[in-house]
Amino acid sequence: QIVMTQTPESLAVSPGDTVTIRCKASANAYSNMAWYQQKSGQAPKLLIRSASTRPSGIPDRFSGSGSGTDFTFTISRVEVDDAGDYYCQQGQSFPLTVIQTGTKTLLFQNSY
Repeated sequence: QIVMTQTPESLAVSPGDTVTIRCKASANAYSNMAWYQQKSGQAPKLLIRSASTRPSGIPDRFSGSGSGTDFTFTISRVEVDDAGDYYCQQGQSFPLTVIQTGTKTLLFQNSY
């Protein structure tokens, strides 16, 4: 079973900032990595698949990179609506739903 470790555990950001989240796999996941956003009471939303591919309708502010064991997810020009929890998920081996339990909550601060 491939275990995912995400860093950092939490982020405090303001609109317009750039956010970077990293995910490390305990074994080679090749490019089979997905990133999800989840808001309270909602189902997870797929933002990135195959490490760097955005599904239709996902803004190019969201990007992903990496292969093997090290992966990066970036949100550029953060917007208030981006607040939520972010998860990485490997799709290389079963079980596929190895999502790191430590979530990445964006805590928005006032912009001045």
